[in-house]
Amino acid sequence: MTTISGGVNLYHHKIQFKMKLSGSKILITGGASGIGLGLTERFLQHGNTVIICGRRENLLNEVAAKYPNVITKVCDLSDSQSREELYNWVLENHPDLDAVINNAGIQNWMDIADTDFVERAHAEIVTNIEAPLHITHLFSKLSSIKTLINVTSGLAFVPASKIAVYSATKAFLHSFTLSTRYLLRDKGVEVIELIPPALDTDLGGTGIHSSFPPVSGFIDKVFEGLENGDEEITYLHSTDMANGGPEVIKARFKVLNP
Repeated sequence: MTTISGGVNLYHHKIQFKMKLSGSKILITGGASGIGLGLTERFLQHGNTVIICGRRENLLNEVAAKYPNVITKVCDLSDSQSREELYNWVLENHPDLDAVINNAGIQNWMDIADTDFVERAHAEIVTNIEAPLHITHLFSKLSSIKTLINVTSGLAFVPASKIAVYSATKAFLHSFTLSTRYLLRDKGVEVIELIPPALDTDLGGTGIHSSFPPVSGFIDKVFEGLENGDEEITYLHSTDMANGGPEVIKARFKVLNP
């Protein structure tokens, strides 16, 4: 690793990492559906060992039936004890884990006036913020870890008011990812951010996103970016949302919030 001295600001100095895309052992939270499943399938195709975890055992079993090589672990990421148990299980059974992908998340379409607004908002905050923070804290202790990937959203940069809390949680995770990249680089851990746009998944509810592009295109872009060693990987509208100037962001906000 390059040593930097003389007061150089590491935040603005990119140390080049490149994830090993075959022969790695990778943990994907929420790996049984949506973007997580797309990543699971592609990493398996590249000859990796993939561990997926989630709270819905039936979904995990469906993936395992289709892909016998996948390793499954039931884990409720909204529960801190369950996260601790996941880490201890990995420590005991897979101490050679190379990478962790914080992909699991929930999205609630709601209004501030809804009677259950605070309860549902809290659920999003726990799953979308507290869980990846805790997972990062736990798994960064493993000396084998070389890569941490956080899945955020274009909504981290331009929020949609109908999913205001979800948008805010992704903005938090984007900010935390920037800091984590700096904090972990001296340990030789690369930190990558995947920034998808809206895709055809069941996030937020069945059918809500059926008119949006398929996950496969985003996965193609992800692996292209990983091959290049990119730290941030965007796709379609999320590219403008993440990289656009004030006028682009303002115009996109109007589209999302008519």
